[in-house]
Amino acid sequence: MHMSPLQKYFFSRVWWYLGTLLVAICLNFILPRLGPSNPVDTIMAHIKTPGLDPKIAHKMEERLRIRFNIDKPLHVQLGMYVYHTIKGFVTLDMDEAFGDSYMHNKPVWAYIGPALPWTLGLQIPTLVIGYILGNILGALAAYKRGIFDKLFYPMSLFFTSVPYFCVAIFLVYIFGISLEWFPAMNAYGESLSPSWSITYVSDVLYHYTLPFMAMFLVYVGGQAIGMRSMSIYELGTDYVKYAKMLGSSEGQIVRYVFRNAMLPQLTGLALALGMMVGGALLIEIVFSYPGVGSLFYTSIKENDYPVLQAGALIVTICVLIANFIVDILIGILDPRIRVAQEGENA
Repeated sequence: MHMSPLQKYFFSRVWWYLGTLLVAICLNFILPRLGPSNPVDTIMAHIKTPGLDPKIAHKMEERLRIRFNIDKPLHVQLGMYVYHTIKGFVTLDMDEAFGDSYMHNKPVWAYIGPALPWTLGLQIPTLVIGYILGNILGALAAYKRGIFDKLFYPMSLFFTSVPYFCVAIFLVYIFGISLEWFPAMNAYGESLSPSWSITYVSDVLYHYTLPFMAMFLVYVGGQAIGMRSMSIYELGTDYVKYAKMLGSSEGQIVRYVFRNAMLPQLTGLALALGMMVGGALLIEIVFSYPGVGSLFYTSIKENDYPVLQAGALIVTICVLIANFIVDILIGILDPRIRVAQEGENA
């Protein structure tokens, strides 16, 4: 069956991302086990007492190793993990895909499921609003120049150079502790329970302000600087000079410049997603936000492999999906991709 260049590009990216996901699943299993301790050691450290019989303690340890499959060789454990993870995703059985928590003896999805909407609710609006606004401001700074560019560029450069968690700590200290304008931690008041009431939703948005701003300021600054640089480059190209000589309107020239400068920005978006996700997880820890980041932090301290693996895998899948969407958008918007595919078909 003959495929169009765009279809060929699409399926090549699908296979590439599926292969990347398989490698990520394997690394997701191996990396937590490179540390010097394991969950059995953590559990035994909590239950051992001076009066506990060493033989009883040894039997308890052996039972835990068998229960967690730690008694098996590493390659056998890896095979079981990959099998159950893939089977769980194919059958949409998240309990099988992620298993049970070692520390709490409950399905991991019971912890990840409620935490995931908080993380996505923090990251997706930041990504969409920051990308759109950052590119618009960057293009305006390049086109208008003057005092707008002189004030805006240093501010953007400052925020994009500061790590996410540093901005978060700064906002907590200034607006949460010193001025007490916004809450410094949690996602809603302790006296409230989740519901769709106006009181609860408004309180969530009130607590949402500082975590959102901590991510937004860094991300929008990076997008604006990238767009400003690309727009300045495009404004100096021959086609812009030629369009001006032909008497093209200012709006038409701006549209040409913006469209051509957006393609490298899409590529930059794919590269920035990983950093943004990692920064968001740190921000959740700073603000005690009930997302995947806080769950990560707790599972690392407890050596709870299934929770740690599930959180890391979900973050990896989200980043891969976002990068895949960006890749497809680049293939649709960039005519050079279609030309390259047609050249391979010729």
